[in-house]
Amino acid sequence: MNDIRRTILWVIFGFAMVLLWDKWQVHNGKQATFFPAPATTAAAPAATAQPSGAASVPAPIAAAPTAAVPGTAAVPALTGALAPAAREQVVVTTDVLRLTFDSEGGSLTHAELLKYADMEDKSKNFELLDQSAQRVYVAQTGLIGGNFPTHKTVMTVVPGARELKEGEDTLTVRFESPAMDGAKLVKTWTVKRGAYSVAVQHDVLNTGAAELSPQLYLQLVRDGNKPPGESSFYSTFTGPAVYTPEKKYQKVEFKKIEENKVDIEKSATSGYVAMVQHYFATAWLLGDGIPRDLFMRKVDANLYSVGMITPLGPIAPGASKTLEARLFAGPQIEKTLESLSPGLELVKDYGWLTILAKPLYWLLDKLHSFLGNWGWSIVGLVLLLKILFYWLNAKAYASMAKMKAINPKITEMRERLKDKPQQMQQEMMRIYREEKVNPMGGCFPIVIQIPVFIALYWVLLSSVEMRNAPWIGWIHDLSSPDPFFILPVLMTLSSLLQTALNPAPPDPMQAKMMWIMPLMFSVMFFFFPAGLVLYWLTNNILSIAQQWLINTRMGVPPQFNLPKFK
Repeated sequence: MNDIRRTILWVIFGFAMVLLWDKWQVHNGKQATFFPAPATTAAAPAATAQPSGAASVPAPIAAAPTAAVPGTAAVPALTGALAPAAREQVVVTTDVLRLTFDSEGGSLTHAELLKYADMEDKSKNFELLDQSAQRVYVAQTGLIGGNFPTHKTVMTVVPGARELKEGEDTLTVRFESPAMDGAKLVKTWTVKRGAYSVAVQHDVLNTGAAELSPQLYLQLVRDGNKPPGESSFYSTFTGPAVYTPEKKYQKVEFKKIEENKVDIEKSATSGYVAMVQHYFATAWLLGDGIPRDLFMRKVDANLYSVGMITPLGPIAPGASKTLEARLFAGPQIEKTLESLSPGLELVKDYGWLTILAKPLYWLLDKLHSFLGNWGWSIVGLVLLLKILFYWLNAKAYASMAKMKAINPKITEMRERLKDKPQQMQQEMMRIYREEKVNPMGGCFPIVIQIPVFIALYWVLLSSVEMRNAPWIGWIHDLSSPDPFFILPVLMTLSSLLQTALNPAPPDPMQAKMMWIMPLMFSVMFFFFPAGLVLYWLTNNILSIAQQWLINTRMGVPPQFNLPKFK
């Protein structure tokens, strides 16, 4: 019955892979492949695209026909009597960022991360934000509630330093709008050494003779394309997300926005809005206790926005109001995200196994602080997990060794009683009782470990620390496939070696399947990041060593059961 036990193991493993794939599809905002949920036919309320009771936010791109966007007010025009300032680009450089601001609205339209190389061209810096013919991904703010300054208003740039010098910790860029309907907006961006968060101070001055009650909006606008250089072999989420204490982390696929099926928390007094992609994210952060309406909407063809609107309250003539906000634009490093805002670390989304993934990442990070190499940290983490599960694995391998020892007797009995299935079953149970062997004894110890290793898979796939991180020799980037396929080949050979060490099922067809399945499973690893393949290879090697040791101790010397294909 050893063949039955192993068949059950493969069925469990296959079913786990099916569930994992479905969960991964749902995790990335797609429909489950094997067990899809019933489609929702009811349209979402219009308020999901635009907050109830809030004025419409102007369209973000000058070339976009504003009238084509449902529920969007016309872009406020500049007062004819005012001579608009000349539009210009302002480039600011820190030790980790190179930012480009547009004086039209004082918006952030380009962000290079100086510590991260581009995936396709390693000689270039990674570009997170960009506004070009190929991409649109920008951060904007402005006022609504009247013909007030918006991200479409050309502002005056106050002269000042544009590069963070040695010994300096902060640098500011200041934009001043013309007065429109009695409201003047002064926007001050402050960058800090070593930081991926940028402080943005909004000062609203009432230059008119009547009281004003403007609202401030903050939004992230991007196209719906996958980031350049993303693998098509595995899926990661790209799209908007919001976080509120009530509903926690909610991400929405661009397709859902197209279909007007957005169901998010519409108002809150804390939390954030974000745009998420593999390894990186942007997020607008407001202080706790500040009321805000949240929105996601389609702006134009393949163009989407996520943002929040907050009331500034009445502003008397000659008075002013100030609101501080922060924009994060950088890598998904958990410690950094946790220090900025509660729940911001969730943009690094481990899905339904977060409860296991977070401690695994914590342990991986601790190992890296000691070893100084992410590749060896992966090896060390797998070694620790094998030690942790040693006794569970020992029981599984001991059960397999016993099954292997009595397999010749089972094979002879099956052949002798092949025409008497009922008697064969009774005889088989008698042999198990006499030999004190549980045919299912090796299943449970292995099955309960599967969630841990799936969680580790997500940790390695999601962690930006793997990006451009070298291991040894030819492995210069643990987030990219092995350029020479050495690790996938070794992983495949180790999987076949594991199969050869196990007793062959008496049934020839099952024996063939035991060899074909590992080969089919190994094919995908030729396209997986090297860090993931290294993790699986290390696990295979340690499993082989443990199985070999236990078999030898039990007096069942390792034997290679090679396939017999005809």
